[in-house]
Amino acid sequence: MKDFPEFMKNGENRISKKDQNTEDIDGYFYEGAGGSQMAFWTHYSDRVSRKHTHDFDEYMVCVSGQYTVVMNGKEFVLNPGEEILIPKGTEQWGKCIAGTRTIHAFEGKRINTINE
Repeated sequence: MKDFPEFMKNGENRISKKDQNTEDIDGYFYEGAGGSQMAFWTHYSDRVSRKHTHDFDEYMVCVSGQYTVVMNGKEFVLNPGEEILIPKGTEQWGKCIAGTRTIHAFEGKRINTINE
């Protein structure tokens, strides 16, 4: 597959640009029980994200392309099918190549809904 299925890209679940840490990406999210969330992003250009931290654990898997996670000054290169756990409170940032798609699971609330 070259893209996520259309049913996963409901406009009501689109991630606002203000909730993105990377420019020129398209993302959607779903909320789970207990305040957890899942998100998936498509990266259209080679990009670098802003440094940031979360107050909860983050699980990430690379679906296509390549995403490099940088945490605590160490780089972890993720190719399709590879995954990583980013512990809460860890300063992180990343870089990706055009065409990369990733899926993330957050232990807590990462994305705000439109009404918030």
